[in-house]
Amino acid sequence: MFKAELIERAAKFRSAADDPTRQLDSCPALVLNADYTPLSYYPLSLWPWQTAIKAVFLERVDIVASYDRAVHSQSLDMKVPSVIALRQYVKTSEFPAFTRFNLFLRDRFACQYCGSQQHLTYDHVIPRRQGGKTTWENIATACAPCNMKKGGRTPKEAGMQLYVKPSRPTSWQLQQHGKSFPPNYLHETWRDWLYWDIELEE
Repeated sequence: MFKAELIERAAKFRSAADDPTRQLDSCPALVLNADYTPLSYYPLSLWPWQTAIKAVFLERVDIVASYDRAVHSQSLDMKVPSVIALRQYVKTSEFPAFTRFNLFLRDRFACQYCGSQQHLTYDHVIPRRQGGKTTWENIATACAPCNMKKGGRTPKEAGMQLYVKPSRPTSWQLQQHGKSFPPNYLHETWRDWLYWDIELEE
Protein backbone atom coordinates (compact mmCIF):
# COMPACT_ATOMS: atom_id res chain seq x y z
CA MET A 1 0.00 0.00 0.00
CA PHE A 2 1.29 3.48 -0.88
CA LYS A 3 1.46 6.10 1.84
CA ALA A 4 0.24 8.40 -0.94
CA GLU A 5 -3.17 6.73 -0.68
CA LEU A 6 -3.50 8.15 2.80
CA ILE A 7 -2.39 11.55 1.59
CA GLU A 8 -4.95 11.46 -1.21
CA ARG A 9 -7.71 11.20 1.37
CA ALA A 10 -6.69 14.66 2.57
CA ALA A 11 -5.97 16.03 -0.91
CA LYS A 12 -8.72 16.10 -3.52
CA PHE A 13 -7.32 15.53 -6.99
CA ARG A 14 -9.12 17.43 -9.73
CA SER A 15 -9.93 15.36 -12.77
CA ALA A 16 -8.55 16.37 -16.16
CA ALA A 17 -12.02 15.71 -17.56
CA ASP A 18 -13.04 19.13 -16.27
CA ASP A 19 -10.15 20.91 -17.99
CA PRO A 20 -11.96 22.26 -21.09
CA THR A 21 -14.32 24.31 -18.90
CA ARG A 22 -11.70 25.25 -16.31
CA GLN A 23 -11.10 28.93 -15.61
CA LEU A 24 -7.56 29.96 -16.54
CA ASP A 25 -6.98 31.26 -13.03
CA SER A 26 -7.49 27.65 -11.91
CA CYS A 27 -4.70 26.37 -14.17
CA PRO A 28 -1.44 26.82 -12.26
CA ALA A 29 1.62 24.87 -13.36
CA LEU A 30 3.49 22.61 -10.96
CA VAL A 31 7.16 23.62 -11.27
CA LEU A 32 9.80 20.89 -11.14
CA ASN A 33 13.52 21.38 -10.86
CA ALA A 34 15.75 20.04 -13.64
CA ASP A 35 15.92 16.73 -11.75
CA TYR A 36 12.12 16.47 -11.94
CA THR A 37 11.49 16.97 -8.23
CA PRO A 38 9.26 19.87 -7.06
CA LEU A 39 11.13 23.07 -6.24
CA SER A 40 9.26 22.97 -2.94
CA TYR A 41 6.49 20.94 -1.38
CA TYR A 42 5.16 23.38 1.18
CA PRO A 43 4.27 25.82 -0.07
CA LEU A 44 3.95 23.89 -3.32
CA SER A 45 5.97 25.38 -6.20
CA LEU A 46 3.31 26.72 -8.56
CA TRP A 47 3.37 29.32 -11.33
CA PRO A 48 0.35 31.11 -12.86
CA TRP A 49 -0.48 29.90 -16.37
CA GLN A 50 0.80 33.17 -17.91
CA THR A 51 4.23 32.75 -16.27
CA ALA A 52 4.43 29.12 -17.34
CA ILE A 53 3.63 29.90 -20.99
CA LYS A 54 6.12 32.79 -21.02
CA ALA A 55 8.82 30.47 -19.63
CA VAL A 56 8.02 27.94 -22.37
CA PHE A 57 8.54 30.54 -25.10
CA LEU A 58 11.73 31.78 -23.46
CA GLU A 59 12.93 28.13 -23.55
CA ARG A 60 13.56 28.09 -19.82
CA VAL A 61 11.30 25.11 -19.13
CA ASP A 62 10.05 21.93 -20.76
CA ILE A 63 6.38 20.96 -20.69
CA VAL A 64 5.87 17.65 -18.88
CA ALA A 65 2.05 17.58 -18.86
CA SER A 66 -0.79 19.86 -19.89
CA TYR A 67 -4.38 20.66 -19.07
CA ASP A 68 -6.94 20.05 -21.80
CA ARG A 69 -7.71 23.77 -21.47
CA ALA A 70 -6.17 25.71 -24.35
CA VAL A 71 -5.36 29.34 -25.03
CA HIS A 72 -5.79 30.90 -28.45
CA SER A 73 -4.61 33.98 -30.29
CA GLN A 74 -3.92 34.90 -33.91
CA SER A 75 -0.49 33.29 -33.72
CA LEU A 76 -0.91 30.87 -30.81
CA ASP A 77 -2.94 27.76 -30.12
CA MET A 78 -1.60 25.67 -27.26
CA LYS A 79 -2.70 23.72 -24.24
CA VAL A 80 -1.99 25.27 -20.85
CA PRO A 81 0.95 23.51 -19.13
CA SER A 82 0.04 21.70 -15.89
CA VAL A 83 3.56 20.42 -15.10
CA ILE A 84 6.78 22.06 -16.25
CA ALA A 85 10.46 21.32 -15.56
CA LEU A 86 13.26 23.85 -15.42
CA ARG A 87 16.02 23.30 -17.96
CA GLN A 88 18.68 24.52 -15.56
CA TYR A 89 18.97 23.04 -12.09
CA VAL A 90 18.30 25.47 -9.24
CA LYS A 91 20.24 24.69 -6.09
CA THR A 92 18.07 25.25 -3.05
CA SER A 93 19.44 26.76 0.15
CA GLU A 94 20.57 24.16 2.68
CA PHE A 95 18.89 25.99 5.54
CA PRO A 96 15.43 27.63 5.49
CA ALA A 97 14.59 31.13 6.65
CA PHE A 98 13.78 31.50 10.35
CA THR A 99 10.07 32.34 10.10
CA ARG A 100 6.99 31.53 12.17
CA PHE A 101 5.62 29.32 9.39
CA ASN A 102 8.85 27.34 9.03
CA LEU A 103 9.01 26.97 12.81
CA PHE A 104 5.49 25.51 12.88
CA LEU A 105 6.36 23.24 9.93
CA ARG A 106 9.50 22.00 11.72
CA ASP A 107 7.35 21.12 14.74
CA ARG A 108 4.59 19.63 12.54
CA PHE A 109 2.06 22.28 13.58
CA ALA A 110 1.83 20.87 17.11
CA CYS A 111 2.58 22.21 20.59
CA GLN A 112 5.87 20.74 21.74
CA TYR A 113 4.59 20.46 25.31
CA CYS A 114 1.13 18.87 24.93
CA GLY A 115 0.71 18.05 21.23
CA SER A 116 -2.26 20.38 20.67
CA GLN A 117 -2.69 21.86 17.18
CA GLN A 118 -4.93 24.70 18.37
CA HIS A 119 -4.02 28.34 19.15
CA LEU A 120 -0.36 27.94 18.21
CA THR A 121 2.28 30.47 19.07
CA TYR A 122 5.97 30.14 19.96
CA ASP A 123 7.87 29.85 23.22
CA HIS A 124 11.39 30.79 24.27
CA VAL A 125 12.59 27.58 25.94
CA ILE A 126 15.10 29.55 27.97
CA PRO A 127 13.20 32.79 28.69
CA ARG A 128 14.62 36.02 27.34
CA ARG A 129 14.86 37.44 30.87
CA GLN A 130 17.23 34.55 31.63
CA GLY A 131 19.35 35.27 28.56
CA GLY A 132 17.46 33.10 26.07
CA LYS A 133 17.77 34.15 22.43
CA THR A 134 15.34 34.06 19.53
CA THR A 135 17.01 31.26 17.57
CA TRP A 136 16.02 27.91 16.08
CA GLU A 137 17.67 26.19 19.05
CA ASN A 138 15.70 28.13 21.67
CA ILE A 139 12.26 28.52 20.11
CA ALA A 140 9.56 25.83 20.20
CA THR A 141 5.99 25.77 18.93
CA ALA A 142 3.58 26.01 21.86
CA CYS A 143 -0.16 26.37 22.25
CA ALA A 144 -1.36 29.47 24.08
CA PRO A 145 -2.40 27.57 27.25
CA CYS A 146 1.02 25.88 27.58
CA ASN A 147 2.79 29.15 26.83
CA MET A 148 0.80 30.84 29.62
CA LYS A 149 1.41 27.95 32.01
CA LYS A 150 5.16 28.00 31.41
CA GLY A 151 5.39 31.76 31.67
CA GLY A 152 8.88 33.17 32.19
CA ARG A 153 10.32 29.88 33.45
CA THR A 154 12.38 27.14 31.89
CA PRO A 155 10.58 23.84 31.16
CA LYS A 156 12.32 22.27 34.17
CA GLU A 157 11.23 25.10 36.46
CA ALA A 158 7.65 24.79 35.16
CA GLY A 159 7.61 21.00 35.42
CA MET A 160 7.00 20.69 31.68
CA GLN A 161 8.67 18.35 29.18
CA LEU A 162 9.50 19.13 25.55
CA TYR A 163 8.67 16.40 23.05
CA VAL A 164 11.70 17.29 20.92
CA LYS A 165 14.63 19.56 21.70
CA PRO A 166 14.56 22.52 19.28
CA SER A 167 17.19 22.50 16.54
CA ARG A 168 17.92 24.24 13.28
CA PRO A 169 16.28 22.24 10.47
CA THR A 170 17.60 21.78 6.96
CA SER A 171 15.49 22.67 3.94
CA TRP A 172 15.33 18.95 3.15
CA GLN A 173 13.84 18.20 6.57
CA LEU A 174 11.15 20.84 6.10
CA GLN A 175 10.37 19.44 2.66
CA GLN A 176 9.86 16.02 4.21
CA HIS A 177 7.54 17.50 6.83
CA GLY A 178 5.71 19.43 4.12
CA LYS A 179 4.76 16.22 2.34
CA SER A 180 2.55 15.37 5.30
CA PHE A 181 0.51 18.53 4.75
CA PRO A 182 -0.57 18.49 1.09
CA PRO A 183 -2.63 21.32 -0.37
CA ASN A 184 -6.36 20.69 -0.48
CA TYR A 185 -6.62 20.76 -4.23
CA LEU A 186 -4.27 18.97 -6.63
CA HIS A 187 -4.51 18.27 -10.34
CA GLU A 188 -4.22 14.60 -11.29
CA THR A 189 -1.28 15.28 -13.63
CA TRP A 190 0.74 16.37 -10.58
CA ARG A 191 0.38 13.05 -8.77
CA ASP A 192 3.42 11.26 -10.21
CA TRP A 193 5.72 14.19 -9.51
CA LEU A 194 4.69 14.83 -5.91
CA TYR A 195 4.82 11.31 -4.52
CA TRP A 196 7.39 9.49 -6.68
CA ASP A 197 9.81 9.01 -3.74
CA ILE A 198 7.34 7.70 -1.15
CA GLU A 199 8.40 4.31 0.15
CA LEU A 200 6.27 1.25 -0.28
CA GLU A 201 4.75 -0.34 2.80
CA GLU A 202 4.64 -4.10 3.21
